[in-house]
Amino acid sequence: QVQLVESGGGLVQAGGSLRLSCAASGSFLSINTMGWYRQAPGKQRELVALITNGNRINYADSVKGRFTISRDNAKNTVYLQMNSLKPEDTAVYYCRYSDSKGIRWGQGTQVTVSS
Repeated sequence: QVQLVESGGGLVQAGGSLRLSCAASGSFLSINTMGWYRQAPGKQRELVALITNGNRINYADSVKGRFTISRDNAKNTVYLQMNSLKPEDTAVYYCRYSDSKGIRWGQGTQVTVSS
């Protein structure tokens, strides 16, 4: 079973930056995908970015050019560098792990961008 622990959320002004981290522990497969989703109040959870163990990356159009996802396989950690943040980026950000056995979610970390 995989456990995910997120960190790095907080309050930032528009145009600022934050870096999220998600550390995975437990039993996981070598072929997997990690990434980030977000959920704003009253909205559905949506994809932000995903990265495979082979570093194939997928971004939501809304964050392309501003956010960068990366992972350190030796540390079993995925990162999300968020630059040029906008108020519409305000949401709870959830780390996600998936492999052939299923999907795991982190507890979420709040990101608030003030205008």
